[in-house]
Amino acid sequence: MKRQFDDVLLGSIELFCLAAEAGSFTAAAHSAGVTPAAVSRSVSRLEKRLGVRLFVRSTRSIRLTEGGKTYFEQSRLALNQLIEAERKVSGEQVQPAGTLRISTPTTYGHHRLLPLLPAFRAKYPLIKLEVHISNRNVGFHDENYDLAIRVRAQPDSTLVARLLEDAPLVVVASPAYLKRAGIPRTLRDLEQHECIQFDLPSSGRQISWLFNEDGHEKEIFSVGNYACSEDVLGGVTLAKADAGLFQTYRFIVEKELAGGTLVEVLQPFAGCSRPYSLLYPHGRLLPSRVRAFIEFMMEQTERLKAEAAATRRPRTKRAN
Repeated sequence: MKRQFDDVLLGSIELFCLAAEAGSFTAAAHSAGVTPAAVSRSVSRLEKRLGVRLFVRSTRSIRLTEGGKTYFEQSRLALNQLIEAERKVSGEQVQPAGTLRISTPTTYGHHRLLPLLPAFRAKYPLIKLEVHISNRNVGFHDENYDLAIRVRAQPDSTLVARLLEDAPLVVVASPAYLKRAGIPRTLRDLEQHECIQFDLPSSGRQISWLFNEDGHEKEIFSVGNYACSEDVLGGVTLAKADAGLFQTYRFIVEKELAGGTLVEVLQPFAGCSRPYSLLYPHGRLLPSRVRAFIEFMMEQTERLKAEAAATRRPRTKRAN
């Protein structure tokens, strides 16, 4: 077999793929531990060899040309095959290592992700974890995050979205509030109640409440004199303090429902949910530490599904 590629050219192809995935020479350079100028030179070297432009460059961004897209897809496939070959030969003996940066909302962070991380570290002790807990959508490339967990993730061709769970919604209130204000029996009764609001961090708009009415999802914009933003857990705290009704995720208030400090209402209209997804950059050129975390979270997802199937009817205190 005649040699077609030297070490410099193979390195150039890898840097080109990193730049294509990141959409930035700077982000690719950071990932590879080289300078942006080195990435630029590598791309120029490939363009000269191929006789085509791979990127359209501007002062602020880069984007693949049609020829660049074709070359990227084929190059990525070839590099993936090399990665898989290395993993089969020696990768099983190499522990994933390095720093893993994860962004998660406060809800999923406190009640799902953080309790799982000691088990992940026990399995992969060479991985250091940095967790950003916020309801702000972070940027993968400009802020150097490896993964993010988001609720109701918007379609993005540059990202892979893996469903973690469809989180059921419940309306809750404290026993003291219900004794004072009465128990809502119908959706129209919400008009007579103090409904705690939550404003979306991204837009500042009030988030609607979702209900299942006659087999159809119904969206209601409730009214009230309390509004929280940024952290939805603030609404739970207000509900526990007898402020009013609040719609939230069941997994957040399971302990309070079991202990009686909160009571679920409007159960005949329950059944709606919102999805939480694990997001990461498209393509399989992922560090082993990222792949390890994805596999771990998918295992936990299957465990949650099995537990949910075993307890279809949660043991919660109902309002009478």
